[in-house]
Amino acid sequence: MADPTLLVLETDPPPRLGRLTGRATVRYADESNLAEQLPYADALLVWDFSSGAVRDAWPGDGPRPRWVHTASAGVDKLMCPELIASDTIVTNARGIFEEPIAEYVAGLVLAMAKDLPGTLELQRRHRWRHREGIRVSGSRATVVGSGPIGLAVAATLKALGVTTAVTGRTARRGIHGPEQLPRLLAGADWVICAAPLTDDTRGMFDARLFGLMQPSARFINVGRGQLVVEDDLVAALTSRWIAGAALDVFEHEPLDAASALWDVPGLIVSPHMSGDTVGWRDRLGEQFIELYELWSAGKPLTNVVDKKRGYVTGHD
Repeated sequence: MADPTLLVLETDPPPRLGRLTGRATVRYADESNLAEQLPYADALLVWDFSSGAVRDAWPGDGPRPRWVHTASAGVDKLMCPELIASDTIVTNARGIFEEPIAEYVAGLVLAMAKDLPGTLELQRRHRWRHREGIRVSGSRATVVGSGPIGLAVAATLKALGVTTAVTGRTARRGIHGPEQLPRLLAGADWVICAAPLTDDTRGMFDARLFGLMQPSARFINVGRGQLVVEDDLVAALTSRWIAGAALDVFEHEPLDAASALWDVPGLIVSPHMSGDTVGWRDRLGEQFIELYELWSAGKPLTNVVDKKRGYVTGHD
């Protein structure tokens, strides 16, 4: 029996798949030739998880892979009606990014509370200006998104003494339902968006939600850029509806050098790096090989995405 054909949507650096030698026929594709190779693949590894090539190529003619794995937490770049309706199993990289992102959010909270951006700017200008920081312990945070990333963020903030509430798609023990979000936003010092991108969440942070926040609140987005109406956030910051914000994800990436977001007062811009720590690509590759071993043995896969909801269920 021939080895399964594994197709890899490649980006540099490529995944280390040496452990699959003799167990899979590995072929590589890019955006230009993915569509023509899909019918010959048993499985697809979306290593280039920032690409929309799968969503564009999937509706074509011929057979499709029985399993698709994306080396990312979000699956919005993959999904199209044809993939959703198919029997293909989709898995994601749950378990890789949660703790690094939670640490990054905690770093942003501390940086904004202690005005570290202001300190660095004053140092650059050789200016001595005493200020007073904000106590993090005793403050209140609302985390929007009850998946593994949101729960990790909440746990890390609690360790800093922050009183934390988490909202999800449905209310359950320890998780508030969406109907509680306006009340929780109104009392939060920190609002952290870690929600998946779905039809229900797209553009959810708009002028209405920013208007519910108190003037001293700070907003952080580590979910998806399309969750935020960026013009409304800019208006909220320039009008001082809220005290500050930090974006690690954007509607269009990479952020254009001419974008007005770079110069918005009170906004910290980072290049979609909150989950990326030294060795993260190796961990993604190891995770995929573990999943491949399950799949090739006919065993149930972990990290299976509910394709209609757009995320791994059990944390909504």
